[in-house]
Amino acid sequence: MAVFHDEVEIEDFQYDEDLETYFYPCPCGDNFCITKEDLENGEDVATCPSCSLIIKVIYDKVREHILKGAVYVWRNNPSPFHQQRIS
Repeated sequence: MAVFHDEVEIEDFQYDEDLETYFYPCPCGDNFCITKEDLENGEDVATCPSCSLIIKVIYDKVREHILKGAVYVWRNNPSPFHQQRIS
């Protein structure tokens, strides 16, 4: 079982559009990183390339849809059957 240094909300990460990667400062001075593709594939662990620390990335399914480029608007009912996709 993995021991996480911390749990961090995805909103607290910095996003690099060119690399499609999220970064969060590590205590060692480097950055934890996780790619957009990793998140789309259900990965929720960000690693630091300079030390052994790992963190758990917190994000929910609504955010996951946004990460995939789909934006949904809830219309009076949060049920998935009442979602309207907008581009």
